[in-house]
Amino acid sequence: MSRYSLQEFVNQTAQQDLNQGVFELESDRMLEVNLNGLIWMKMGAMVSYRGQVKFTREGILEQGLSNLLKKAVSGEGTKLTKAEGRGKMYLADLGKKISIIQLSGESLCVNGNDILAFEPTVKNDIKMMRRVAGMMAGGLFNYQLSGHGLIAITSHYNPMTLRVTPGNPVFTDPNATIAWSASLSPSFKTDISFKTLLGRSSGETFQMQFEGDGFVVVQPYEEVYLAATR
Repeated sequence: MSRYSLQEFVNQTAQQDLNQGVFELESDRMLEVNLNGLIWMKMGAMVSYRGQVKFTREGILEQGLSNLLKKAVSGEGTKLTKAEGRGKMYLADLGKKISIIQLSGESLCVNGNDILAFEPTVKNDIKMMRRVAGMMAGGLFNYQLSGHGLIAITSHYNPMTLRVTPGNPVFTDPNATIAWSASLSPSFKTDISFKTLLGRSSGETFQMQFEGDGFVVVQPYEEVYLAATR
């Protein structure tokens, strides 16, 4: 068989059943969902599917009145879709790297733009940043995922997790911050000076500050978050 034949291409790129459960990585940038019931996913993330699957956009009160009010205030751009039925789905988000995490009673705060999918047993709650600077730095609200079940989050390239310990805070660029343990309550540090006002800032005017005992996950990319238009 020719090295560059069509058959060779088909063989190399063929979908494979790994039998790893509800979520499995078809590749590090493609999530396979073995659907038998319901999952939540980021709207627009479906690439392909087979079987009997129904997609329903998140209802206005689907996640509760509290979340509805928070979305209304924040203009939060992340929209969710409910996929129900039986079959196989393939999800992706702009070619970003996908990480699967099994929650076993833990809570994880995730930037809304970096949520790809989660099981219905996982509780989804919008959390508000306490300072307006957060809105200026990429988002006033984030999602807290908690309970038991699988979640899939995305990052540009390989994520890095940094430990946060008492007396040893970690500072991050808000646009490079993906997630953090819910035990931490980030605050915002500003570096506004006379040079900043004159347009000669360092480019690091706002930083997130994490103190306490936990971890924070960052990516090697500064993402600009825009409201969803789909």
